Amino acid sequence: MLSYPDIDPVALALGPIKIHWYGITYVVGIVTAWLLLRWRAKKNPLIGWKQEHIDDMVFFATLGIIVGGRLGSVLFYNLPYYLDHPIDILKINQGGMSFHGGLIGALLAMLWFARKTNSGFFNVIDFIAPVVPIGLGCGRIGNFINGELWGTPSALPWAMIFPDPRAGGIARHPSQLYEALLEGLLLFVILWLYSSKPRPMMAVSGLFLLGYGVFRFGVEFVRVPDAHIGNLAFGWVTMGQVLSFPMIILGIVSMVWAYKNRAV
Repeated sequence: MLSYPDIDPVALALGPIKIHWYGITYVVGIVTAWLLLRWRAKKNPLIGWKQEHIDDMVFFATLGIIVGGRLGSVLFYNLPYYLDHPIDILKINQGGMSFHGGLIGALLAMLWFARKTNSGFFNVIDFIAPVVPIGLGCGRIGNFINGELWGTPSALPWAMIFPDPRAGGIARHPSQLYEALLEGLLLFVILWLYSSKPRPMMAVSGLFLLGYGVFRFGVEFVRVPDAHIGNLAFGWVTMGQVLSFPMIILGIVSMVWAYKNRAV
């Protein structure tokens, strides 16, 4: 069993202003993704993306992620609470971001960006999809530092006892780290290498949907569902799996369609 690192969720306190590690991880993920997109566009000028396009793309995607992620968390996971405490919707620095809500928000933002620049929606999301896992991985590190979203009881050597009293003081799967490695690092490597060569339109974004959906669906088996939601069906189906399953199907359909039509 490993010891859970004693990390203060507040990285820096300046009087009443507190900067949380959770927020810093998001900034690191977004900046890293932005730099990688700029590097790829500069290295491959034939793909047609100018630096100013990438700056705008990342800016609007970030807005979509933040607004969609927060609203998704509110709507999908704890609507009754936020109806009673609406001001808490604004407390993003304390956690509470839904990936699926963030994905919807980012897609809507990219749809607007594609129309604004006349770039083509799938051209935009195929280009940006490979760097999305960086933000996901960083966000999961933030969850780990917050000591939230821990896993089910485990006797594995790397199981941890999380400080949250609701965790019961027993060793559990560090499911946040599983997701950081699978949805973050591994998915990034797969997509970055796959997209390094020309692919049919929709193939890269389809692989992202498929990869994330499979990884998230699997980790949900060892991640404790939100207490106020619990399992939704058959004693094991979670909200995360319900939201991820359509991604798997859509990812498969997108890749099949892409290679069938071969629209590179």
